Amino acid sequence: MGIFTREKETAPCTVEVSHKFESLHAHVRFNNGAVVHPGDEVLVHGPEIMAPYGEVVTEDRVATITRASGLGRLWTRLTGDLEFMELCEFSFSGEATL
Repeated sequence: MGIFTREKETAPCTVEVSHKFESLHAHVRFNNGAVVHPGDEVLVHGPEIMAPYGEVVTEDRVATITRASGLGRLWTRLTGDLEFMELCEFSFSGEATL
C-alpha cells in the first residue's frame, strides 16, 4: 500500500438484509476473511436487495474493496473521532411540542 495510491480487491461476500420489527439491518460478511479498515470503501455488486416486512433475505454476492491510501487511512483515523462527535449532537428543550 502506497502513501498516495489506492488498491482494489474483490471478495466473495454474504449479504443479510433483515426487515423485522425487532431488527432492521443490513450486514456484509466477507467469505474469504477480508477485513475493512478505516478509510476503505466497499461496493457490493448486484441488484438492490429488498426484504419484505417480517423476513430476512440472505444472498451471496461479490464485493469490490477499495483500500484507502496510507495518507487517507491516517486522515480517517485523525478526523474519525470528530465526525463521530457530530453524530452525538443533541439538545433537550424544557417546552413540550404539540
